[in-house]
Amino acid sequence: MDDQDGYFGERVAATYDDSSGGAFDPGVIETTTDFLAGLAGDGRALELAIGTGRIAVPLSHRGVPVHGIDMSRAMVARLRGKPGGDAIGVTIGDFATTRVDGTFSVTYLVFNTIMNLTTQSAQVDCFRNAAAHLRPGGCFVVEVMVPELRKLPPGQTVVPFHTGPTGWAYDIYDVATQEMSSNYVEVMDGRGEYRSVPFRYVWPAELDLMAQLAGLRLRERWDGWTREPFTGESRQHVSVWEKTA
Repeated sequence: MDDQDGYFGERVAATYDDSSGGAFDPGVIETTTDFLAGLAGDGRALELAIGTGRIAVPLSHRGVPVHGIDMSRAMVARLRGKPGGDAIGVTIGDFATTRVDGTFSVTYLVFNTIMNLTTQSAQVDCFRNAAAHLRPGGCFVVEVMVPELRKLPPGQTVVPFHTGPTGWAYDIYDVATQEMSSNYVEVMDGRGEYRSVPFRYVWPAELDLMAQLAGLRLRERWDGWTREPFTGESRQHVSVWEKTA
């Protein structure tokens, strides 16, 4: 782990935007920014864990003023190198507790990043921080996976999600503590390298309670950014909580 930039130091930042599918697909990014721009209206947006600006830069190009919070200077340096990235304000710090000036129409936290906060108290702090930045009627948006415990046979704690001739990746779950980790083994030039990133998985109902503690109420929950219904078969959700007057 890079001490200054957490788990998103220079090595991760250098290749973070190289992915082409999933959340990095241009169509997915467009749909995401459409969703957020609609909530922002004529107001400002605050991205918690802004990273390389995967969402913030195109949202800014839509005319939405965006500010971000992130602890990784390496990731933010990539944002600064993108067209228009130098016009986005960024505050370096822990997105669960760092405050910035002004109020916003929407704050958002995407791509499972709520799980990078590895304690329940830190996740509660994040909700309170998001709510503190919102004007009345403003919204906090979270995109996060549904924990994949249904994939665990009795007695098993590991869920593999990638296998190949040069690498393997798997999640480890602790159902007693809700701790988990994503683990990666890469083989290059006959040498193996291991990396592990800790998370805390969180259920939709638990997030609703965190929101309530922060003075927010659930406004809508969808399977994804295109507003498909959220069901018992959904593997992820996009949830929107509104700040009460």
